[in-house]
Amino acid sequence: MSSINLKAAFLSVVILLVGLALWEVLNQPPEASEALDEFALLMGGADQEARVPPPSKVFKHAYDELKDPFYDAGPNDKGIGIQLFYSLVRVLLGFFAAAAIAIPLGFVVGMSELMYKALNPFIQILKPISPLAWMPLALFVIKDSEKSAIFVIFICSIWPMLLNTAFGVANVRKDWVKVAQTHELSKLKTAFSVILPASAPTIFTGMRISIGIAWLVIVAAEMLVGGTGIGYYVWNEWNNLDLNSVIFSIIMIGLVGMTLDLILNALSRLVVYEE
Repeated sequence: MSSINLKAAFLSVVILLVGLALWEVLNQPPEASEALDEFALLMGGADQEARVPPPSKVFKHAYDELKDPFYDAGPNDKGIGIQLFYSLVRVLLGFFAAAAIAIPLGFVVGMSELMYKALNPFIQILKPISPLAWMPLALFVIKDSEKSAIFVIFICSIWPMLLNTAFGVANVRKDWVKVAQTHELSKLKTAFSVILPASAPTIFTGMRISIGIAWLVIVAAEMLVGGTGIGYYVWNEWNNLDLNSVIFSIIMIGLVGMTLDLILNALSRLVVYEE
């Protein structure tokens, strides 16, 4: 297994280096055909076609940004650390609010065939709705862009946790539940001592899916509501035509998303249920 991991890591590094090399070579600006006169420079003329910046420029920009990630020079000029912090707070608030409702409700749905059949039509109707479709209604009802963004995270996080919890609870081995009944355990005690430990891995799988969706959605939500956050940062830098900042922020979004998934994956390994 360790040999496979080493080979996989080596192959990943090779793919990364080849990709960066191609990116660098294919995005070098052409030589200027002729010098621009003073009038053309004043009018914003360019002596070369617009191109995606090569990784060398992006890495230099990333170094400059990460030297002081928490600087605050005004409403539209904040460091990448501040922007990520605002986004993470919104994501975690919406995520944990969704978990507080989805996991208990998932237990009810998973343990009761009646509740499953009663609630399933509503779940199937609401689940496919794009989270951003809720944004206009949230802004109208809540009248606060910050809380509306958190609500959108809540609504997109709730379904994977709810469905995975219900699935995990419903598929707990029946003989374990019968043993608990023979020991005259109450339904509440059975849920906590038997069903919860057995369904915990499936619940954590739903939580991993939810946190990934939440991090994906917050970027689009912040582009709409503006103000602060990594989504607003991306949109603001695009309006400034600063592609170095746009690419840098995309990389940071990916790294933070991967970190969130790794954290939940590590936590899920702590709750592996052994028969």
